[in-house]
This record gives sequence, structure tokens and C-alpha cells, in this order.
Amino acid sequence: MLRVDKKTKIALLRMMLRSRLFEEKIVSVYGKQDMKTPVHLYIGQEAVAAGVCAHLRREDYIFSTHRNHGHYLSKGADMSGMVAELYGRRTGCAKGKGGSMHFVDVSCGCMGTTSIVGGSIPLAVGGALAAKVRKEDRVSVAFFGDGAADEGVFQESLNFAALHKLPAVFVCENNYYATNSHQDARHAHGNIAKRGHAFGMHSERCDGNNAEAVYIASRKAVNRARRGLGPSLLEFSTYRWKGHVGPDCDYMKGCRPKEELESWQKKCPIEAYKKIILKEHILDQSGIDAICAEVSSEIEAAWSAALAAPYPAAEELYKDVYR
Repeated sequence: MLRVDKKTKIALLRMMLRSRLFEEKIVSVYGKQDMKTPVHLYIGQEAVAAGVCAHLRREDYIFSTHRNHGHYLSKGADMSGMVAELYGRRTGCAKGKGGSMHFVDVSCGCMGTTSIVGGSIPLAVGGALAAKVRKEDRVSVAFFGDGAADEGVFQESLNFAALHKLPAVFVCENNYYATNSHQDARHAHGNIAKRGHAFGMHSERCDGNNAEAVYIASRKAVNRARRGLGPSLLEFSTYRWKGHVGPDCDYMKGCRPKEELESWQKKCPIEAYKKIILKEHILDQSGIDAICAEVSSEIEAAWSAALAAPYPAAEELYKDVYR
């Protein structure tokens, strides 16, 4: 059994806190209507991004979805550029033209996100194929939800990646809902990881709210990819606390049972990991508070810089746009 060292435990906690506090800031300011882009929040799922990205090098690729904030922060994307993009400013990571669903930071392997359900999957396969053809030591990761497993391109991509033994890792964040449609209404059986077996692919399913379980499963998959042993499919069971889109909760609109949300909130990945950190004497409460304070300062600095930045000029509308 892989042991997670003290330094890694602290890093996992920090990554999760950066994602959570970043999005809690969005929730607190979204009602002002200064942020025009729709936002798909990741609150409740932070352990997946942290556990996977902890194994990735800066040059490794990730391809994400409309729910991308946690992935990008965990991979090391520039926070200031992300906030500026949320506000449509020229200094944004997509120059103010993409918004929340189209973050990009090529400098750290964040190759762009797509709002098309399942769109990240073939893009990651393309990244893995390019790395193999170029003989580059890169791993390409696709993040996607259970709804993307409904798409035909999911099967096609797994087949192609397995056939060519590509250095790809397919990460399914199964939060049980595609918009407001529960998995039980869409899938004949609920185990998405088993689909990888049809292609002879290493597949694993585990608790996506357990940061160390995610870390251990991801290590095996990433290492297999680096050693030329082909792709893996990982399915992590988790739950998003907020609505499909926006800062509100779905139960307020009658889309999900409030009791279901409350039961998952009791399994908060961050609070659970804080208890482990304290119990194992990795940090005391003042140490955890210090990390929260550091992250909060980083967030406030990013927000201040974004709000002080200019909007793109009108003549920049079609610049850098392929048409």
C-alpha cells in the first residue's frame, strides 16, 4: 500500500483549499452582476483534481470541461489570469473572450477547456497521440463527468487510446447528475469504470471524496502511462454541492432532494482531510488556518488585479479568433 508522506498531505490539502476558497469567492460576488460569464462550480469535488494533478508535471497535458476551475488551479494555472477571464478583462487567460468555460494556460499544460459534453475526451487522446509520435515524456489527462460517458466519442476514444497504447488517463468524476438527470435514469448499470475492461484497459473505481484514495489510484494510472503501458480509466464517486450552473443549489429549484445534498456535505472531502491532518499531527489547527490565510490573500490579490485591468478594445473582437 502506497504511503502518502507529510509533504504530499499538506500539498493535497492546500490544493483543495485553493479550489474551495476560490469558488466560495465567486459565490460571494456573483450576485453583483459584474461577472457576466456563467459559472459551473466544482465545490464538493476538490479531492479529485488535487489527487490527480499531484502526480502531473508542468509539461503534462490536462483537458477539462465547463466545470474546470479546480482542475486548472490544481495543475498550477495562473490564478490572476483566471479571475481576469471571469470578468472579461484583457489580461484574462483567454484575453477576456472565453469566460469561465474556456480557461487556458498552455505554459503549465492546461490546453484549453470545452463546454461540449465529452469534448475533453478526444482532445486528450490527441494530446497523448502527439506525445507518443514526438517521443515526448508527457501524460495527457481528460477530466469529464458521468454525463460524458453517455457520448459515443467516449467509447471511440477509449478504443483508439487502448489500441495504440497511448499515455492517456481518463478521469471520470461521477457526481451522479448530468445537468439534473440522475445517473440511474441514464445508465443501465452504474459502474462506468467497467467499460474500460472491454478495451483491455486498466480501470479502477474509488471514493472521489477521499483525497488519498484518489492520489493512490492516480499514481498507478499516471505511472502506467509514463512507462508505455497504455491508458487507464479512473472513476471517482463524488458530488457537486451547487447547481449545474450558477452559485445556487439545485434543491432550491426542486431539481434534487435537499436531504441528498446534506448527506454528501457531511462527507466533505476537505473537512474529512483536515481531520486526518490533525489526527496524524501533520499540522495543528493554527497551521491549517495559516494555509487558509495564505490562499485567501492570493485570491484577494488576484481579484484586485483583475478588477483593475482594462476590457479588450472593440477592434480586438476578431483578433486570435479562427473563422
